[in-house]
Amino acid sequence: MTRTVRLTVAQALVRFLGCQYTERDGARQRLIGATWGIFGHGNVAGLGQALLQYGDEMPFHQGRNEQAMVHAAVGYARQSDRLSTHAVTTSIGPGATNLVTGAALATINHLPVLLLPGDVFATRPADPVLQQLEVPYAGDVSVNDCLRPVSKFFDRIERPERLIPAALQAMRVLTDPVDTGAVTLALPQDVQAEAFDWPEEFFRERVWTVRRPAPDTEELAVAVRELRRARRPLVVVGGGVHHSGAEDTLKEFADATRIPVASTQAGKGSLLHDHPADVGGIGHTGTATANELARTADLVIGVGTRYTDFTTASATLFANPDVRFVNLNVAAFDAHKLAAHPLVADARAGLAALGSEAAGYRADPAYVTEYTEDKERWEHRVDACFTAEDELVRPTQSQVLGVLDELATGDDILINAAGSLPGDLHKLWRARSRDQYHVEYGYSCMGYEIPAALGVALAAPGRPVWALVGDGTYLMLPTEIVTAVQEGIPVKVVILQNHGYASIGGLSASVGAEGFATQYRFAGERGAYAGAPLPVDLAANAASLGMTVHRAKTVRDLREALAAARAATRPTCVYVETETSDTVSGPPPAQAWWDVPVAETAERSAAVEAREEYDRHAAGRRRHL
Repeated sequence: MTRTVRLTVAQALVRFLGCQYTERDGARQRLIGATWGIFGHGNVAGLGQALLQYGDEMPFHQGRNEQAMVHAAVGYARQSDRLSTHAVTTSIGPGATNLVTGAALATINHLPVLLLPGDVFATRPADPVLQQLEVPYAGDVSVNDCLRPVSKFFDRIERPERLIPAALQAMRVLTDPVDTGAVTLALPQDVQAEAFDWPEEFFRERVWTVRRPAPDTEELAVAVRELRRARRPLVVVGGGVHHSGAEDTLKEFADATRIPVASTQAGKGSLLHDHPADVGGIGHTGTATANELARTADLVIGVGTRYTDFTTASATLFANPDVRFVNLNVAAFDAHKLAAHPLVADARAGLAALGSEAAGYRADPAYVTEYTEDKERWEHRVDACFTAEDELVRPTQSQVLGVLDELATGDDILINAAGSLPGDLHKLWRARSRDQYHVEYGYSCMGYEIPAALGVALAAPGRPVWALVGDGTYLMLPTEIVTAVQEGIPVKVVILQNHGYASIGGLSASVGAEGFATQYRFAGERGAYAGAPLPVDLAANAASLGMTVHRAKTVRDLREALAAARAATRPTCVYVETETSDTVSGPPPAQAWWDVPVAETAERSAAVEAREEYDRHAAGRRRHL
């Protein structure tokens, strides 16, 4: 006879989650490290009560914004190499729909997060109830169905017994190296509180092995053949290298072959900046060194990358008419992109096999000399951007990064996601450890940085964690500062104030939209912006939320403020107004194109000129077949 225990659905779910583990390479860790929550009538009496009852088994973090809670969970998952994540619970209605942006970010970046939104009554005691969406043609639809297209797995638990298969499927997807992303279990508020006799084995410790699939022998043979005949090979590494923990294997491959290695935003840090083969970021935000190599490469070996438009410069970068591709990726979908020879495998297992089978191959010495000298020239450009000749003046954004570069060690972790900073960081930052560079650029979501910093700090206690935000991003989602203060999570927030959306302002100017609606200044006629900046004090705002705030007016002030923030043991903010004058040099411009369509017909001269430039670049676009 099966032994059972009587619990509510919510209690059973919390107990179940506390018993789930992952294991890879013999290392075991909890799959669900904690739960984030904001409570309302859709989850307070269900999951709220259960989390209170089992507080010793399931740590809890109190969020302030539902989207931010998902970002925090995603930051934790990325820092944990996808082997551990957090759950997020919300009430029904707006609490649930606020999850959609975070879920999209998680799924696009292949990062696991478990979403537990409340849902309307399954038993329909009253219809409609507060916050219920009425759909005349479908009685089983709720606002939670918005989460279906951005979830890798979705189920609605309308009966207690339905939780068992759904929970197991949820864990399967969270731990799948190919299919992981946001997982949603929608929980009707009445079912959460309903009791059921659960089999005891549902709560036994369960270990989910994260697979390392090895390459197919025939695919491997093709990849080796393509490598051996290459004269100008280039490796492009993406986030899959980090997810696989393949950094050491990549270094061994680069040491043995001397093939240059370029990185996407997600792959930066796979090789440390001072490795001879590291040529920096690739694509629209990449370095001149990497992009020139890409234009002439006859073989591109993609490792764990999905080749977004920023990486390929909107299909204009790999210009050699004879270029071939070998794509090593755990997902067959990505391995076949650009008409490549696929090598479907875990990044670490695939690199090890390729290095072994291609033993003896080394890049031509003249080619090595070429990219080594180009890299040295680029480093001089970086030094020029980072250095301030006068330390008593307002710093540029690049100089802010330069001062932080002086202070940072391999322990520091930098988090960014949107604005002009991702481009500057990808081109200029010198990654000193495998996990120092944390730029979310799959979804490039404004507001990600501060909550993600909380998740990273929870996954890497004791390490300095920096959230780098522009003023536009800060205004999007500063709410989790309160959680950092409440829980004593010593994140460091650097606010770079340039009085507007500088990234989109620059883009707007380049495509003939003349910077429309991108500045925080008093409006003039016809939507133009003129006069002084708006009287907005973001430093005072951060202080009002409980942070210690340092204001830096000069480069010298900035150095002192960043050092104080790095040493701080409580949440600390450094506020700096950056120099944006046209007379002051900034970072190197984009070294490759990005396709943003320009008005084909227009009356204003800026748009007409921008279209001519657009047509010139677009003529270089190609499909690799």
